[in-house]
Amino acid sequence: MRQFNVGIIGATGMVGQRFITLLHDHPWFNIKLLAASPRSAGKKYSEAVGSRWSMSVDIPESVRDMVVYDAAADVEKIAAEVDFVFCAVDMKKDEIKALEEKYAKAECPVVSNNSAHRHTPDVPMIIPEINPEHAEIIEAQKKRLGTKRGFIAVKSNCSLQSYLPALAVINEKYPIDKALVTTYQAISGAGKTFESWPEMVDNLIPYIGGEEMKSEVEPNKILGEIKGGEIVPSDKLSIECQTYRVPVSDGHTAAIFFSFKDRKNKPSVEEIENMWREFEGEPQKLGLPHAPKQFIYVYTESEQPDKPQIKEAREIDGGMAISCGRLRESAQYDYKMVSMSHNTLRGAAGGAVLMAELLAAKGYLD
Repeated sequence: MRQFNVGIIGATGMVGQRFITLLHDHPWFNIKLLAASPRSAGKKYSEAVGSRWSMSVDIPESVRDMVVYDAAADVEKIAAEVDFVFCAVDMKKDEIKALEEKYAKAECPVVSNNSAHRHTPDVPMIIPEINPEHAEIIEAQKKRLGTKRGFIAVKSNCSLQSYLPALAVINEKYPIDKALVTTYQAISGAGKTFESWPEMVDNLIPYIGGEEMKSEVEPNKILGEIKGGEIVPSDKLSIECQTYRVPVSDGHTAAIFFSFKDRKNKPSVEEIENMWREFEGEPQKLGLPHAPKQFIYVYTESEQPDKPQIKEAREIDGGMAISCGRLRESAQYDYKMVSMSHNTLRGAAGGAVLMAELLAAKGYLD
């Protein structure tokens, strides 16, 4: 694989920091520059991020003294220096949409962690193991934008990545009719630590703005299909969701109840668990650098009824795997289960890096 020079837009935020830790020794992607808000521009990265550095490792020496660009004012300069950018900015949604389109129109592909373009019909929202074929919509998007290589691709909401892949694998063979989901989301999903958000210690908040809508709407686009130059959302799986912010540093957990369209011919617990264990997506088949060797780890209810637990499950395969357990029959639905994943790795920066690896392997970043 050729080497790509990349920029990180929003480098001082928590997801931007995670991008840095994932990319500083990446075999394909070389961090060429960092960009952030005007208040950080012109400063060395270590000075710009200062006490906000929240990772468990030190700032890599390779980026410590990089001078930070202005993410909005320096678009043309940045586009001229890199092959593509990762974007994780904290701005209003309409401002993010405009900024990402500005990069794309400057012929700089954007791999985005932001939600602004998730509902744009010709912008693919990719979970690499589940809907890699949605990258094909990029050609239609480039025609709309009038670009030769500039485009935008986004990753989905971090919380639904903890459970949607598990449902999607089942859904391929046994169509699911409906699911009731409750998510228990870590404070890093709000860009916080316990030091910066002491109110979350010994606390639980039964509301996260916008999260329930994302969990109910985004899966339909991911499970949709390309028609007439856009991604047409599926209307076959209905999800209802409730979200909680919980006192956990990293990792989102979901409790899921689900039923099949054909309830008389549903799979057994053992069959579902084997489907999870044996599943291989495009990242595994291609051997992408950040692809977990086993995408879905399984804990059986009979042997490990108290697993998975977020403290250990979030770190499996570098935080890129999903863990499922407690699969058992439900009184009102067909089955109920628990699923979890690392929200800033699989759910955010790591998922975006894996998507970029997929796009690179498929030639979209050439």
